[in-house]
Amino acid sequence: MPSKKRPTRKPATSVEGREGQLVSLAIDLAEKQMQDGTASSQVISHFLKLGTVRESLEREKLTRENKLLEAKVENMVSGKKVEELYDKAIQAMKHYSGQSDHGVFDD
Repeated sequence: MPSKKRPTRKPATSVEGREGQLVSLAIDLAEKQMQDGTASSQVISHFLKLGTVRESLEREKLTRENKLLEAKVENMVSGKKVEELYDKAIQAMKHYSGQSDHGVFDD
């Protein structure tokens, strides 16, 4: 029985794209080996692990941790902006009350 040769694709131009292509090829090969009954125990264990509840919970946990980190970064940026607005407001109040430093005022 002749083996099907899949058409070769042009390698991706980015590192991420190339990595994605290689991962796709590895998954295709693992699938073929599992269908043929030639997959190693490591390959079988890897894909069995991916189907567990624990793996699903770990992925969900990582997703939530990433969202939390993104929210913390946004909060820090927002806090910095608020701090800058307070500084400008204080400088404006000093300026209007005649306490400004040599009349310098930034908008």
